[in-house]
Amino acid sequence: MRGIVSLAIFMLGVSEMAGAHQPVMDMAPRWEHGWGFQVRNEYRFSGELLGGTDQAPNPFDRERMVNTTWIESVFTFKREIRLTSKVPLIQQSRVVVQGGAPVNQSGRGIGDTVLGLQLKHYYNKAGSTGNFSITPSLRLPTGSTKDSFPVGDGSWDAGISASFSAEAPFVYQFYDVFYWRNSKGKRGIDQGNEVGFDMNIGIHPYHDNLTNTGIFVMADLSARYEGRGRDTVGPTGGKRISLGPVLVGYWNNIMVRAELKFPVYQDVFGIQLSHGTDFNIGIGLTF
Repeated sequence: MRGIVSLAIFMLGVSEMAGAHQPVMDMAPRWEHGWGFQVRNEYRFSGELLGGTDQAPNPFDRERMVNTTWIESVFTFKREIRLTSKVPLIQQSRVVVQGGAPVNQSGRGIGDTVLGLQLKHYYNKAGSTGNFSITPSLRLPTGSTKDSFPVGDGSWDAGISASFSAEAPFVYQFYDVFYWRNSKGKRGIDQGNEVGFDMNIGIHPYHDNLTNTGIFVMADLSARYEGRGRDTVGPTGGKRISLGPVLVGYWNNIMVRAELKFPVYQDVFGIQLSHGTDFNIGIGLTF
């Protein structure tokens, strides 16, 4: 039973660092004192400069690369009460313009840790199962702000999310809305508050009940609005919609998920680099 339930380990849509929902586990584990562990790598690159919704000239070849390895875990006190954690290990670089010339900046280390308390209500019907969740979250200032491209922002931030997920033998769906209240950090970093929506819808085309082996194929949609703010080099915030495919494979209590996400709409404050394309791949286990 535990192996079958663990199919949903990666079903909760993964997001970037600002996401309030928990990408560790959704339905697994469902048993008291169960726990799960996931390692996920997220790579994002952008070399496109935007002004509002339009592409802007980029004579200094401004660009940004962020490579984050997330160490994520969950522990169930009871099946309805779950503590989650997300610890990012970040390596990043960017080219900015200072004094009329391009400057290379970089940063690496542990980023800002996110803790969440998932409060769940499960339901079971003939041929389907699902749950509703409310998750208050806290982002801790564990990341340093000393590098030229800081891996943290020095602020304590609070978030809340509400989600619904359901799965049937051939279909999976997940919906999540969240809000982050971002406080002012160090070195002039003052990111705006964020509202987001995530949706995963997919099919379950193959499952071997004897070995609990199979695949999910899904589509992911993410929408974000971040209020006007600033980091150490300029303005932040704006609106974004991203789309992409998701492929999940599982065997017993082990699952692998890969995701590619493209921004299809962006509207930024001031002049900023675009969000860029996201590639995620991860592996997780439940016990």
